[in-house]
Amino acid sequence: PAPGTVLYKFSDLADLESRGFMFGKGKNRFEMFIIRKDNQVMGYINACPHIGSPLEFMPHQFLNREKTRIVCATHGAKFEIESGHCVMGPCKGQYLPTIPVQIVNDDIVIGENDDAG
Repeated sequence: PAPGTVLYKFSDLADLESRGFMFGKGKNRFEMFIIRKDNQVMGYINACPHIGSPLEFMPHQFLNREKTRIVCATHGAKFEIESGHCVMGPCKGQYLPTIPVQIVNDDIVIGENDDAG
């Protein structure tokens, strides 16, 4: 999706709530998700670094029961919410690829790609 694409309303996403999105179809399909923690929103590609499988076990359910980690439903890998760093599982030490997102007038939008950071 292009920078500026509106994903969701910030005020409609509760703290420690996640939301998945799919763009395109077939070979051009792109899946991502966002998570709100406090007043920040993080965006990640919806693919486990281990084998590329989608992370959620049910639509929009990317967090463990305690809402302390992102969890892969396939192998149980656990990732830090803020960084996407895998702290447990077969991809330990790897990261979920990030998608830049920002909040603009209560909209969560795709941000500009920051290759420098």
